[in-house]
Amino acid sequence: MQAVRDVIRERGLRQREAAELFGVAQPRVSDLVRGKVALFSIDTLVDMLAAADVIVDVVIQERRGGPGRRAASRGRRRVQRSDGDR
Repeated sequence: MQAVRDVIRERGLRQREAAELFGVAQPRVSDLVRGKVALFSIDTLVDMLAAADVIVDVVIQERRGGPGRRAASRGRRRVQRSDGDR
């Protein structure tokens, strides 16, 4: 979610412009900017980033300490931006 917000901020987009870029309605961008995380699936966020030519790299790892261990880290997310057209 933060990566999508970063794209909006870094490119200086208004919500309407961001909606056009991401291929969603402006109210969806408003929800995103307001941090309404529960309204977005991972698929939706990845699709929005892909529409903005951002490369998304999802890393899935087993928790430290093996399966079922709650004291472990939650894994990582790595987003790599493509600067090829800038």
